[in-house]
Amino acid sequence: MAAPTSADLRSLLAHPDADYDSLAATYRPVFDRIAAGNPARERAREFPYEQVRLLVDAGFSRLRIPRAHGGDGATLQQVFLLLADLGAADPNVAHIFRNHLAFVEDRLNSPDHPATEVWLDRFRRGEFVGGGWTEANNAKFGDIGTRISTAEGITRLTGEKYYATGSLYADWLDVIGRDENDRLITALVARDQPGVTLIDDWEGFGQQTTASGSARYRDAVVDEHGLFPAEERFAYQGLFYQTALLAVLVGIARAAFGDGARALHRRPRNYPLGTDEIPARDALLQQRIGLLATRVFQAEAALEKQSATLDVVARAHLRGDDQAEEQALVTATVRTHEAQSVIIEAALEVTTTVFDALGASATAVSAGLDRHWRNARTLASHNPRVFKERVLGDYYVNGTPPPGGSNSFLRPQGQGA
Repeated sequence: MAAPTSADLRSLLAHPDADYDSLAATYRPVFDRIAAGNPARERAREFPYEQVRLLVDAGFSRLRIPRAHGGDGATLQQVFLLLADLGAADPNVAHIFRNHLAFVEDRLNSPDHPATEVWLDRFRRGEFVGGGWTEANNAKFGDIGTRISTAEGITRLTGEKYYATGSLYADWLDVIGRDENDRLITALVARDQPGVTLIDDWEGFGQQTTASGSARYRDAVVDEHGLFPAEERFAYQGLFYQTALLAVLVGIARAAFGDGARALHRRPRNYPLGTDEIPARDALLQQRIGLLATRVFQAEAALEKQSATLDVVARAHLRGDDQAEEQALVTATVRTHEAQSVIIEAALEVTTTVFDALGASATAVSAGLDRHWRNARTLASHNPRVFKERVLGDYYVNGTPPPGGSNSFLRPQGQGA
């Protein structure tokens, strides 16, 4: 494929033209392959290197890139609905893609940047980006100790990060630090170099194979096409990160519900107080599963409606309509906070209440049903909904605009705490 011209690049956000059913037909067979081994990988804490590469080779890492530039031309809503499908297959793998998809989105928002053509070519070659913004020991999230400096024409980075999600699977690491003028800069660093050390020290009881542990940088060389002022990152970056988490939670709720319904159908005996000796015919147990079906529906509907608001922001940015973009950001932020409350509540209820429809055998390690709650609880803890619900109350009662918007680069939402 010929390299895109600057004129072509200006249309990177224009008119996504993918058909969702066609996208699903392409990727769901890959998701099914990934799902088949998920319980065993969870039990063994086996890192899904093969599964991540399967998706990259299939084109999943290029979903948002226009077809003329080697991608699928998907809308943001389509990206997150597919991410939910992947989350149902393996929430670890789905979470791994979060930072890569966000960096792709940033390049699409900056078509005239001289580095964008370089990165589009790297994406087409299947190169993958992991993350590293949060520093575990700083007093405030905005206090970044990582330093970026240039000497003799070479830019280097030194610092330590935690929650470096996707790092072990990556070719490039997207790191934030401060330069000699104390400006916040994001820097892309090649993973395979002496100055980079990645440590599998993630201690969470869920999302155990997302490579969300530590990354240490000692004079790591920054790519010549990999320096971007943080304030220039795309305006809905924080909302993008949060929506990715919500999509994975929707997938977890869907998977837990499906496992529970199938387990109830297979269950051979009931409790003495049951309404029928066959559990699958017990009206109370049917009601439990029916209730959980409504919770999954609520979560899916919330994601579908909320993710569409990000497309509105992207279209306003494409038009160069700053006022419309700012209003769209407010609406998208409100919808994201609302969706967060609905989806987290649904995911935690489904992954817990499903056991009420099953027997004690459902708690067997071999059944693996505990993985759904562990993964959901871990993701839900990244960005506690209590704070978002408070913001919503202030917005609806007092008309106070929700914080965030174009300054959210200081704290990508859902990066852990």
